[in-house]
Amino acid sequence: MIEVKNLTKKYGDHLAIEDISFRLEPGKIYGFLGPNGAGKSTTMNIMTGYLAADSGEVLINGHSISEEPEEAKAVIGYLPEIPPLYSDMTVEEYITFAARLKKVKKADIKSAVDEVIERTGLGEYRRRLVANLSKGYKQRTGLAQALIGKPQIIILDEPTVGLDPAQIIEIRDLIKTLGRDHTVILSSHILSEISAVCDHLLIIARGHLIASDTPAGLIRQYSEKPKLGLTVKGSLGEVDSVLSSVENITAVQTGPSYTEEECIEAQIEAPMGVDVREDVFKAFAQAGLPVLEMRYYRPSLEDIFLRLTRDEEEKAIRREEEEYRRRYSGRNVSGEEEVDE
Repeated sequence: MIEVKNLTKKYGDHLAIEDISFRLEPGKIYGFLGPNGAGKSTTMNIMTGYLAADSGEVLINGHSISEEPEEAKAVIGYLPEIPPLYSDMTVEEYITFAARLKKVKKADIKSAVDEVIERTGLGEYRRRLVANLSKGYKQRTGLAQALIGKPQIIILDEPTVGLDPAQIIEIRDLIKTLGRDHTVILSSHILSEISAVCDHLLIIARGHLIASDTPAGLIRQYSEKPKLGLTVKGSLGEVDSVLSSVENITAVQTGPSYTEEECIEAQIEAPMGVDVREDVFKAFAQAGLPVLEMRYYRPSLEDIFLRLTRDEEEKAIRREEEEYRRRYSGRNVSGEEEVDE
């Protein structure tokens, strides 16, 4: 179990993350999602002990990453965005080296190396120099070093960056299998990658955690009123009359269709949690008006992500403007304090 409490980190005057807190339970795949520069890698580097926070703390199974680093790091396998590979070693030599660093018992090293090589699909490449591997197999080798020693927690920072579509699918499938035996934390700015494999999403923007929920929970939480689009064969008056008889419709817009002759396009709104599709269909069937098309509009995860990050961007701009006014109020254009004569 991981607890992140009030993490803050600055690089000079730049605030990378501010007051971030969350809790991760065992046995799930968590997606850490945000635009480039949002603070994802900074947070992960602090969680793994590679970077010190200015304030706040990270607890791994109750052990502080800053005060008890050996106990905390013993249960973590980490794949940074750029894998820490040694190009003059073979795949097998490198993973064996990683096993020794992680203090795998000498008698268990060979079987442990064989297991992760098989699991990551590196069998036919085990004696090949790391320098001669493709980008995808270098990524697999980095993942193998994260898995060696069977850590409870696997942290993956942008694991598919720079891979081609086929390699991305292979790595995604591998991550799904990891979720059976490990708690996995996956960082990315690519929504499709996160939503394809993760049970729970954390969205970060401008150094702030702005959402934390399951994919379905985010859609429920941030959905607007559901909208239903119709293409109906009939006159405007007939369509308006039928829709006025259906309960739970809160708003209707109708007009002639520009793509279907003798048809009307309608857009319907209903209260949150109310599905009027069946009632609408029955009403038009009873009126003898054919419904040629019915479209149910609901926001996608991408819509929600873009809206949340855009809102946070606007908040950040307002905060910067307020800070600028506070800092420079009472000063003239040259920056000197104005003095009353």
